[in-house]
Amino acid sequence: MNPLLQNFETAPFSNIKNEHFKPAIVKAIEDARTEIEEIAASKEDPTFENTIEALEFSGKQLDLITSIFFNLNSSETNDEIQKIAQEVSPILSDFRNDIILNNALFKKVKAVYDQKEVLDLNLEQQMLLDKKYKAFSRNGANLSEDKKQQLREIDKELSSLSLKFGENVLAETNRYTLHITDESNLAGLPKDVIEEAAEVATAKDKTGWIFTLEYPSYIPFMKYASNRELRKELALAFGAKGFHGDELDNQENVLKTAKLRFKRANLLGYPTHAAFVLEERMAESPEKVETFLNDLLQKAKPAAEREFNEMDDFARELDEIDRLKKWDASYYSEKLKQKLFDLDDEKLKPYFKLENVIDGVFTIANKLYDLNFEEVFDVDVYHPDVKTYRVTDENNREISLFYADFHPRPGKRDGAWMTSFRPQYVEKDRNLRPHISIVCNFSKPTKNTPSLLTFNEVTTLFHEFGHALHGMMADTIYPSLSGTSVYWDFVELPSQVLENWCYEPEALEIFAKHYETGEVIPVELIQKIKKVANFQEGMATLRQISLGMLDMSWHGIDPTSVKDVKAHEEKAFESTKLFPEVPENCVSTSFSHIFQGGYSAGYYSYKWAEVLDADTFEYFQEEGIFSKEIAQKFKDNILSRGGTEHPMELYKRFRGKEPQPNALLKRAGLIKK
Repeated sequence: MNPLLQNFETAPFSNIKNEHFKPAIVKAIEDARTEIEEIAASKEDPTFENTIEALEFSGKQLDLITSIFFNLNSSETNDEIQKIAQEVSPILSDFRNDIILNNALFKKVKAVYDQKEVLDLNLEQQMLLDKKYKAFSRNGANLSEDKKQQLREIDKELSSLSLKFGENVLAETNRYTLHITDESNLAGLPKDVIEEAAEVATAKDKTGWIFTLEYPSYIPFMKYASNRELRKELALAFGAKGFHGDELDNQENVLKTAKLRFKRANLLGYPTHAAFVLEERMAESPEKVETFLNDLLQKAKPAAEREFNEMDDFARELDEIDRLKKWDASYYSEKLKQKLFDLDDEKLKPYFKLENVIDGVFTIANKLYDLNFEEVFDVDVYHPDVKTYRVTDENNREISLFYADFHPRPGKRDGAWMTSFRPQYVEKDRNLRPHISIVCNFSKPTKNTPSLLTFNEVTTLFHEFGHALHGMMADTIYPSLSGTSVYWDFVELPSQVLENWCYEPEALEIFAKHYETGEVIPVELIQKIKKVANFQEGMATLRQISLGMLDMSWHGIDPTSVKDVKAHEEKAFESTKLFPEVPENCVSTSFSHIFQGGYSAGYYSYKWAEVLDADTFEYFQEEGIFSKEIAQKFKDNILSRGGTEHPMELYKRFRGKEPQPNALLKRAGLIKK
């Protein structure tokens, strides 16, 4: 019996074998296809209920199965799962296109859409109707049959390319190790970093210490290791992922993806992939994105150049470094920060034990939104590292099930993300609550030390938990409008705004406690955290702008003449360049956000959402960072409403006005307060 084809309340991980996935997906597609055909073949006149709602609630089992499968492919994959992913992705792509390119179905959807002015629909129903119609019209429903077939082929190939890109990046990350046997080469590294590297070596049956390209290993080495040649070796390995001209090379995948996306956009009547994507974003057009990035560039670049020159002078004075290279950036940035502020992660980490930070973010969610989190042990998980929590409100009503997966392992891709195993929606008057997950890559505890987070990891946890709150507190009728199903340049608001609490004394006092003594973080350290918040903010902003521009350079143009990924990338980086170019490295070949994730023509949205989050937090600060009144307004108008209205309307209802960019520029220190 296939557990994926049974009714289950939570994902039955321990009963699932790899061989269950493909048959379950194929069967669920058959069932969903039957549901779709019944809608399309109905003799009744098309209505909102028998067409739009029926379409919305079709294929629920397929959605559940694929969410489990693709989440595992990101967080607990293996060769067999990756092979299945390559097999089922074209099948799923075909099925999606069978729906979108079904003429009979589209006619029914269009018939309802054409009546929308006379239908008595509420705002959420209007948005669902608009979304369903655009799902067809923006994806080929109006094309001729031969062009529909071209679209099918493109979509299948893009699906396969995305998977292959991600598999290559993960394989590159896993295959490289820096094996150190001479203890003198560990100079500068903190004790817990050395200890963890020794445990990695032991696990691999080696003596000495092993460092990897996983973030908890890579980042502290780049920040603290005194040996410049070893920093260079590790940085070159990190920056060359997918750029070795071998079986894991991603250059051809990048070129094919960019060109196929352009071709697809043209088929649908758009000049570029960015024009297609941005039509359904707050930014609306490539021109607005480019103006936004260039305006930020004008304000950030002078500050970035000053900061770079200051660091360059400092490195020359300290170590007679002739010219700063990319593998010097983290090291001398950290040294300069320590000199200017007498603050480094090693002083902070003892106050950020992972368990305390988790309790802290839970407490803050309780103070703002009256949520309660209880760890439970009766929920099936896909790996022993995964923790599960039942989330309830002040009346003990179920709000969500929450999964948390914090540590790196070979089957998990780099980075941090939020996802779900089941969205929130209402079915037959029952409000089905969501199953939300966050996945991170924080340092594991060692035999002597618990998992202690860097301050950057603390903000990462808060960021992903902000996304999780958006998913948990969803309160909509329809699953496709629920939680984080919003415009892509709006989705980062709940995540980025929560990071602000990491800098506030009232919040830090809740969870920043020394893991050995229980001492609350001293006031002087909190003051230093606040002061350091804008350290090298110009350079950090320039980095984000450069990635946004790289994204638009692939997706905002006709890329058919691009032959050389590296040359194209260098041109895109011209206006934001600070460090000398590294010929051996290439960003695009491991830029998973835009070539594997959903950020193509959307990477700008991190900075876009910063405008929203700075403006939002300014509102909280005016009333108090734990203001129940502002939190309730944020919950009612942002967190619970998902994609039920245009995000600017939701934002204006919350804030009373459109967002003010100056809040971001002031917070970043790029203009005077």
